[in-house]
Amino acid sequence: MTSAPAARAEECAAGALDWLLHTALATPDGGLSWPTRPSEPEFNPVLYSGTAGVALAMLEGLRHFDDERYAEAALRGARSVATAVDEGWEISSLYFGLAGMAFALHTVDRQLGDRACGAAARRALDRVRSRFDGTRWAPQFELLSGNAGIALAALEIGDSELALLAVEPYLRAAESTPHGVSWMSRVDRPARLHHLSHGTLGVAYALASVGRATGRADLLELALAGTADVVARNEAGPTGFLVPHSDPQDRPDRIERYSYGWCHGPAGDAQAFRHLHALTGDPAWTALGERCWHTVTRSGLPNRLRPGFWDNNGRCCGTAGVLALACDRLAERGDPPGFADTLAGDLLARATADRTGVRWSNTEHRRTPSALEPLTGWAMGNAGIARELLRYARIRGGGEPGYAVDWPDHQPVAVSAARPSAPSRPASP
Repeated sequence: MTSAPAARAEECAAGALDWLLHTALATPDGGLSWPTRPSEPEFNPVLYSGTAGVALAMLEGLRHFDDERYAEAALRGARSVATAVDEGWEISSLYFGLAGMAFALHTVDRQLGDRACGAAARRALDRVRSRFDGTRWAPQFELLSGNAGIALAALEIGDSELALLAVEPYLRAAESTPHGVSWMSRVDRPARLHHLSHGTLGVAYALASVGRATGRADLLELALAGTADVVARNEAGPTGFLVPHSDPQDRPDRIERYSYGWCHGPAGDAQAFRHLHALTGDPAWTALGERCWHTVTRSGLPNRLRPGFWDNNGRCCGTAGVLALACDRLAERGDPPGFADTLAGDLLARATADRTGVRWSNTEHRRTPSALEPLTGWAMGNAGIARELLRYARIRGGGEPGYAVDWPDHQPVAVSAARPSAPSRPASP
């Protein structure tokens, strides 16, 4: 029997997918495209805020509801992403460029049997490889926009050669600190960032992944050195874990010193520690994850305690990203469901629903009015929120706790039962 929290989350997620179908734009090649915001219908193929991320959310809908509308939307979305690859999308990264687009295309091929998507994914990675300057692809040198994310995408697709090409520059660029190493996150900013999205832990995640997959002990050792630097910066005492955004503080006029979400806080730090425990088996990583959770659950979120404290519902910087960790813990550690219920309940309470579906508005307290336009994508919008609500609904309803699509920077849950296979479909000609 489906629990009441699960049923409400499932209904809301279905409405969120409906809204995404409502906002989709047909493209000349017969595909579908999702803009970042419906009021500005510009073509956006990327994983972070555009079509590639929405197409993967459609695969989550397909897996959960077995509704062919979502398979069609995923395929048509992938078609427009493939067109962007062939038109020479200029950015190469995981979340904003060709590496993430390749991951989405590869996934659509693997799950829906579309060989044209698989071929487009290979063309995208070939183009990424051709743009490497010997050290980097962009001013950024981290997970969202730089080498680390490209390495993770390449590894997921099965290109270990490109993954090694992407992470080996970190061996040369590592800067020694009193407790380990760190890296400059981009060439034009002096600040050293510490967390998953733009900082040391994101680099460490990629180094550890590639090191284990390729048998390179030096890469895993460097990952542990980078993680040691971050752990040494903890300011929450022996029971908690809270590390500043950056040192020296990056853009202090705009960026909070401390955050709690996936991108720059302990909810994301705990994901890095989950990953290291999975790779090494060392229980010290689990203990650090517990300290992260101690801090997250006592921070006050998801309540909006003050302007700017917790103004985001999304997967990258907001409540949905914390829900992802809460659901990992429900599956792996058997946590009581109370905090996950609170997070999901907050998302449901903040949703806007009408005949077009369900969506969310984030907040910018420095603007009047402060409510922002609802977004479509994975990071700040419907695609990421719907994905997390669907998994929450399955777990709270006693179902399988994994995703339809495991993203390259999120360690899959450790469960003993085999995950069900994707629906079988004939390969496209």
